[in-house]
Amino acid sequence: MRLPRTDLGRLVLVLCLAVAVTAFTATVPLLRGWFDLRVYYGAVNDWVHHGGRIYDYHLPGTTFGFTYPPFAALSMLPMALVGPNTAIAGALLLNLVAVAVVLRILAGRKLNRHGWFGWALAACALALLEPVRDTISFGQVNLLLLALVLTDGWLLSTGRGRWAGAGIGLAAAVKLTPAVFIVLLLLARRRRAAAVATAVTTAATVLAAWAAPDASRFYWTHAVWDTTRVGRLDYVSNQSLQGVLARLAAPGEPSRAAWALAVLLVLAVWAWRTHKALRADDWRAAFALTGLVSCLISPITWVHHLVWLLPSFAVLAHARRLRIAAVLYGLLCSSVVWLWFDDASGLGGFLGSNTYVWITLGLLLALPTGRPCVASPPLADGTGAPAPGAVGRTPTAS
Repeated sequence: MRLPRTDLGRLVLVLCLAVAVTAFTATVPLLRGWFDLRVYYGAVNDWVHHGGRIYDYHLPGTTFGFTYPPFAALSMLPMALVGPNTAIAGALLLNLVAVAVVLRILAGRKLNRHGWFGWALAACALALLEPVRDTISFGQVNLLLLALVLTDGWLLSTGRGRWAGAGIGLAAAVKLTPAVFIVLLLLARRRRAAAVATAVTTAATVLAAWAAPDASRFYWTHAVWDTTRVGRLDYVSNQSLQGVLARLAAPGEPSRAAWALAVLLVLAVWAWRTHKALRADDWRAAFALTGLVSCLISPITWVHHLVWLLPSFAVLAHARRLRIAAVLYGLLCSSVVWLWFDDASGLGGFLGSNTYVWITLGLLLALPTGRPCVASPPLADGTGAPAPGAVGRTPTAS
């Protein structure tokens, strides 16, 4: 397919794509109706205006309530000042800003070569990915957390910013999964950034404990260990190692020993491959590998959590593995795992219902690592020339 060269032709193409993408995302059977945002809004509103307890709230007609650390509820307090429709509009705007930040960091330079046309095509393509459209239609926070973490990656790869690590720390205070990026900082011997991340996470957690002591006590002593508050482990949307084992063991509980062994093996592979990437000063691959392992080792990784795979697509594109990227992109747009929503038994169910897990594992094992093909900071595609000393510096320097 040859793309039109005139601005008018490009504008027509973009408008047609935008209409098609909007129609698809508005009518797809898996549209989520801002479900998670309504949980957040209800819990915070009940806490502020009715003296309710954060973790006692359940969305009317459901068994689902607030499951994030107390600091997440604290950060969502502005929602208590507005109505539900305004909260939805605000969440949509924040997610669109996060998408722009993620694209800017991962592919900004390449998109800039094609001007507004490149950005428009990339936005349409991103909107079709199931993890992205689920995050937006759930009213979830995944894209915001990804943007915070990648901003730290950009700061580290360019040698800029005394506060590198703050984004990772803030993300880990809102949701536990991004804490694995603090381990990445330690593995890379970026002790200052790791200390900043840890300090920010600790300060945010202490602030939440001061503002909501009962909720903090309940979360850290009970709720954080109770995965049933989040949902069924064997639910097909759970595309983690635990999800695979739970579907094999359903209707019983998966073996904790088997899960622990699987997590240790995956962490060992991650540490080996990430160390190799860091030795080559390939921060793009290091962050991508860490996003992959965070999805695999988390007890529950819903499909919308898989936005953490986006850095891997940037790595594949940078390494000219475009065919592989296209195939994986198509699978992640297809919602294929939902074909086994009712029955994941048998060999076909085992392979098909865990499709996204196999993709994540395959990327962890085979994602290209090494020095970037061009002399530029690997997470700084959106900038011009690299910061002084950013390229070729020793990645193990503190």
